[in-house]
This record gives sequence, structure tokens and C-alpha cells, in this order.
Amino acid sequence: MTIDYDDKDKLLTFKITEEIDHHWSEKIRRQVDNEIERHVPKKVIFDFDKVSFMDSAGIGMLIRKIQSSKNASVEI
Repeated sequence: MTIDYDDKDKLLTFKITEEIDHHWSEKIRRQVDNEIERHVPKKVIFDFDKVSFMDSAGIGMLIRKIQSSKNASVEI
């Protein structure tokens, strides 16, 4: 996963490149939480262009991130 932050636009982008299964979803969630806390963005983008597989754990992680983002809009 690569993470880009544009300070001018307060835009945080997560480009996820690995499969998102139950093994990876917790690691990704921790990374996403840390970066959101660190940057406090106005907008968060999840780029799944390179993801070849996502199971229910990955989908659940994504839904929880969208529901918990109070100060930032989320784009998929």
C-alpha cells in the first residue's frame, strides 16, 4: 500500500495494491487509522485499482472506516 498526502488540499490517498483478506484487513485498518490521525484530512480516497481480491473482512474494514470518518469525506 502506498500512502500520499497533499497538505495544500488536505487530501489523503491510500493506494492499496495487495489482496484484502482477513489476514491483511487488520494491518491495513491500523495503517489507515494512524495516517488519518496523523494528518486529519478533509478528504480520504481509497484507490482499489490494483486490488485483485477482497473478502468480507476487507469489505467490513472499509465500511467501518466510512462510518467512522466524522471530519473527512471518503471516496472509493
